[in-house]
Amino acid sequence: MSFSGKYQLESQENFELFMKAMGLPDDLIQKGKDIKSISEIEESGDHFKVTITTGSKVLSNTFTIGQETELETMTGEKVKGVVQREGNKLKVCLKGIESLTELVDGNTIVNTMTLGNIVYKRTSKRI
Repeated sequence: MSFSGKYQLESQENFELFMKAMGLPDDLIQKGKDIKSISEIEESGDHFKVTITTGSKVLSNTFTIGQETELETMTGEKVKGVVQREGNKLKVCLKGIESLTELVDGNTIVNTMTLGNIVYKRTSKRI
């Protein structure tokens, strides 16, 4: 299954707790919690481009599976990491945050981020 497509955030769990643990200020957390972000994924072989638009903030990362690359985090920080693919799952660890993005079916992506014992889960549907 290909990840390529546009997805809109449908639900999220533990957003505020996770963002606070990442060090985001309360005003940004309050602004961001009700915005339905749009994720656009372009997949070409092992090369990916992921663009996430949340309100006026656009986060764009390109990477090749298995190769070290610089990725921008939700806080705007640039961190080196290696994205691995296991079937319909993409995994990367950035600064102690484990991110797992799973293509559950042809229309649903679930992104789970873990920081210590806090698990932030985002479910997005293809649009």
